[in-house]
Amino acid sequence: MTKSSRLPALSRTVALALLAPLAAGCGLMDTDAAAGADGPSFTVAAAGDILVHPELTDQAKKDAGAADGKAMDFGRIMAGVKPVISKADLAICHMEPVLGKPEGPFQSYPDFLVPPQIADTVKRIGYDTCSTASNHSLDHGPGGVKNTLDTLDKAGLQHTGSARSKAEAEKPLIMDIKGVKVAHLSFAGGFNGREVPEDKPWLANQTSFKKIAAAEDAARKAGADVVILSIHWGREHQPAPNALQLSLARKIAERTGINLVIGHHAHVVQPMEKVDGTWIAYGLGNQLARHEVPSGLSEEGVIGWFEFTERGGDWDVEARYVPTFIDIPADPEDPEAADDAAADDGGVRDHRLVDVAAALRDGKGLSPQQRSRYRLAFERTEGTLLNRNGGSDGLKALQEPPG
Repeated sequence: MTKSSRLPALSRTVALALLAPLAAGCGLMDTDAAAGADGPSFTVAAAGDILVHPELTDQAKKDAGAADGKAMDFGRIMAGVKPVISKADLAICHMEPVLGKPEGPFQSYPDFLVPPQIADTVKRIGYDTCSTASNHSLDHGPGGVKNTLDTLDKAGLQHTGSARSKAEAEKPLIMDIKGVKVAHLSFAGGFNGREVPEDKPWLANQTSFKKIAAAEDAARKAGADVVILSIHWGREHQPAPNALQLSLARKIAERTGINLVIGHHAHVVQPMEKVDGTWIAYGLGNQLARHEVPSGLSEEGVIGWFEFTERGGDWDVEARYVPTFIDIPADPEDPEAADDAAADDGGVRDHRLVDVAAALRDGKGLSPQQRSRYRLAFERTEGTLLNRNGGSDGLKALQEPPG
């Protein structure tokens, strides 16, 4: 089975066929110029795990500035990635936790129940769909699944990976992206020891190659030209993919027509590589999280940027990456110590998600400590992404930081 379009290629105008090559510096983010004579073209941005730990809830309350301390604004925390996410034709998030009620109560690890206000922010910064199959999908049972999906619906976000009914689970998520039918699948390896209820086997998708292949087949029969798989796998806090990831990735690449695999769960960045013509992003790290014991690696993440172009009935995919970093302020419980720590740490006083290369290129207001930390994040993320030889297949940064 090839990674090919199951429908005839869209007709193109003569003018489109005669488009000049991309101007220097435009890069893959110039999606209109990137569409070539071969066939339809579109871009995908996919990022790492979204978790909301208590410190991020506190930050959202602080940013909202409400006198009652109840309003929340996650927008300022995530604003740093909006220019990239909003530019993509299709932006895919991974919503790891269960979404609760606006007024709470909220819970953190091990049974996440987080503010639903995060969904509105995710939509506003440009995401279109979220994978919802994770090890935390069943933290609060069927009711938690329902509330999460109801909340995503209300925010205007598509979703896949968990379901409120058998009928919902059996209907593939297929989106029209610039005239191309793109399906999004989502699977998780397990649910922290919880079993999917026998009377609700459709509640969350549990990984097996057979089920993944069947889901792709169903999507193709429903008209999908392109199929993208989000998969929750691997070992937490391990930058190297494990044997299960490597073997399953090869099986998916060789024995299905899935066009792109994007991985989650490790909370640290893992490599990208092309396997039998298919890009595998083993782990995109954290998009947004604040673990109890930050490791440095857990603050680093990556946005995968993928350019799809139909050529001769097959889909060619070019891969790029955008390293991100989550600024974490000092512990606020001791104000004097926090002030000293903030000074030593370059003035970081708020949780903020940063596009590392963009922050370094802009440079405004960055302390020497921040410049050093961002450069380390970029270089370490780049080194991890390329350590399975993805560079030989064209993997590189979407935009480089200044030299």
